[in-house]
Amino acid sequence: MLIGGHVSPAGGLVNAFHRGVERDCDAIQIFNQSPRAWRLTTYRDDDVAEFRELLAQGPVREIVVHAVYLINPASRDDVVRRKSLDALAHALRMGDAMGARGVVVHPGSQVGEPLDESIERVGDAIRYVLAESERCPLLLENTAGAGGTLGRSFEELARLIELGGGDERLGICLDSCHMFAMGFEVRNPQELSATIDRCVEIVGVERLGCIHVNDSKTPFGSNRDRHAPLGEGELGREGCAAFFSEPRFEDLPAIFEGPGLEGRGASLADITIARELRAAGLKARGRRKAAKG
Repeated sequence: MLIGGHVSPAGGLVNAFHRGVERDCDAIQIFNQSPRAWRLTTYRDDDVAEFRELLAQGPVREIVVHAVYLINPASRDDVVRRKSLDALAHALRMGDAMGARGVVVHPGSQVGEPLDESIERVGDAIRYVLAESERCPLLLENTAGAGGTLGRSFEELARLIELGGGDERLGICLDSCHMFAMGFEVRNPQELSATIDRCVEIVGVERLGCIHVNDSKTPFGSNRDRHAPLGEGELGREGCAAFFSEPRFEDLPAIFEGPGLEGRGASLADITIARELRAAGLKARGRRKAAKG
């Protein structure tokens, strides 16, 4: 398992890599541009080249790109839709350039529109942005269910992948806080295992591309996406440990997004706790710990 955290790319990708090293990360996640603005960011060629050399050497071995929050490929508004498609296609091209494990995106929101029509618009958008890029996977993130967001269930994620053409570059990112807020039973290894059985049955194990391990400030089934430091929220240590030790998540980036113990993004202390929780989870399952993580 590639344990890591969300870090800032301020100053470029090489700086993001070193922030990951400082936090003892195996993987990092970044926003490829300001998460709440449409302005596209392109990294310098020399920065990208040096970053890829560093990634090949480690200890940070993978990068995941999180697309901006403003994106809504389900929107009927022509301006919002065009900006969403441009931003998502750009993120995938940046993912191509930096050798990213994938671009994570929230699938969008109905905004009062019928569900079927909204999902079909997202499918059209997926096909478009994949055609505008080359290799980088697109990972649809499950959502907490507030405000008509799409991707709330495994059935919706599977439908989005189908309407997006079923390309092998399409996958999913599962967020522990979102699952808990949506009412998925995930608070111990047995519950999580049964839930992932269902995910594999509906979506397919080959579609698992990344996980976000975040604790939840809000109660089970709240439909609210409010993160807590690892082990200190409603999921608790056992729930977080279950995610860090689920066998079908092996070899995936397991990203803690924060806020963490310092009230900001992932810190070294947060990643240390993540590794402790993984060790506890593996012990509870009777599994051996790998050489690192």
